Amino acid sequence: MSAAAGRGLLVGGTTSDAGKTVLVTGLCRAFARRGLRVAPFKAQNMSNTTVVVAEPGGALTEIGRAQQVQARAAGARAESAMNPVLLQPAGDRTSHVLVRGRPAGRLGAGEFATGRAHLAAAAFEALDDLRSRYDLVVCEGAGSIAEINLRARDYVNLGLARHGDLPTVVVGDIDRGGVFAALLGALAVLEPADQALVAGVVVNNFRGDPALLRPGLDDLAARTGRPVFGVLPHAEGLWLDAEDSLSALRAPTDDDTGADGEPLTVAAVALPRAAQVTDLDALAAEPRVRLRPVSSPRGLSGADAVIVPGSRAVVSDLDWLRARGLGAALTDFAARGGTVLGLGGGHQMLGTRIRDTSGVEAPAGTDVPGLGLVDAITEYGTERILELAGSDGPHGAFRAGHGVTTGPETDWSAQITGTALHETLTDTRTRARWLRAVAARAGVDPAGLGETDVAAEREARIDRIADLVETHLDLDRIIDLTANPPRPPTLRVTKEEADHR
Repeated sequence: MSAAAGRGLLVGGTTSDAGKTVLVTGLCRAFARRGLRVAPFKAQNMSNTTVVVAEPGGALTEIGRAQQVQARAAGARAESAMNPVLLQPAGDRTSHVLVRGRPAGRLGAGEFATGRAHLAAAAFEALDDLRSRYDLVVCEGAGSIAEINLRARDYVNLGLARHGDLPTVVVGDIDRGGVFAALLGALAVLEPADQALVAGVVVNNFRGDPALLRPGLDDLAARTGRPVFGVLPHAEGLWLDAEDSLSALRAPTDDDTGADGEPLTVAAVALPRAAQVTDLDALAAEPRVRLRPVSSPRGLSGADAVIVPGSRAVVSDLDWLRARGLGAALTDFAARGGTVLGLGGGHQMLGTRIRDTSGVEAPAGTDVPGLGLVDAITEYGTERILELAGSDGPHGAFRAGHGVTTGPETDWSAQITGTALHETLTDTRTRARWLRAVAARAGVDPAGLGETDVAAEREARIDRIADLVETHLDLDRIIDLTANPPRPPTLRVTKEEADHR
């Protein structure tokens, strides 16, 4: 790395879901507010929720949704360098691989520790590129920094930090319990050269009086020789863009405020390989919409509409749908006049046939019947088709997939319809048209449905995260360590060792 390169920082975690994504988002916005040119970076993401972005030269590529949101927080244009390696699970033991936003084969579970040297090279090159163009690159680790079984070939956590000489902040989620042991233990298992890169820690998701934590924070700092940069409080409703789980969808309750009028209940089928689940975020933001994940026919009871979301394994998820009895239940629901919407792979499932002569989606030669709710046929080819149908980012519709579906045009007022495009419901007019058509069929007053400004809601949530970061973390100290990386001593684990430091 040249002396002229921009600064870098790695945010690692004690575990998955410790709060790395939210913290990086907040730091990107907070640093940008201070006039720095900031870029987010995640060497490798594993997600079936992506966005299509336009590269600086105009080519279309595909990256993880979180890095696009983080780029927006930083005020930077999203590009594939910000997420150079993307793994999309296609089954329990294999993943599709995208390198710099384009397909690059598959990776089996047995190759995870041994077959990734070329992926590391792509990640390091992308990080170096970003640092040559930005003042500061805020990197998000993956999983835990303490995955010592993977350390020899790691390029996403401390392997990345070692490459870029990145000071590292480790975040732990106190809401899980045992955060002091998790932070201390994560550091303790690291080799000394990795320990030297860890500059401090952050405690996330605390409920209660921070004064109660002070003895533990002081003891942790003494044992580790590293400061606690702050304690972030628990805060509800920070994140709209959960990448991988329908369980993260908002489920409004009877005491919701601002929900004037009778609610609509929209069931979302929780497919095993669901993809692009953030298509549903705009509905989750609607005060009068009750959005609930379902995995059995019983879950359709009382629903005004059903959505079949995207999938990264359409044929397999269609088999699951039928095996669970949901295929027949959906057909019966539609026959009784219920509204059904298919998005991406869900649209393909609603069609009459799915064919794959290439072997990219299912074994070559696969030709299976769909649910037959729309007169559409899907053919899979080897090329992954990317399309931006609107502006770049989460407010514009896009297409990403190997399947080409021929059939009727999308009719947002129709009882049964589907679309190959993702993010269509983010558009206020489209969402309002669909919701009001659902309401009319359900005998519910449509007034006010679809009026939420989702773009403004997302911006407000990013600002709220940044406000929490600026209020509760020692941001000046974190900025300083990116310019003057400290070299803390090798960890002393016991209290006696700390007392004799």
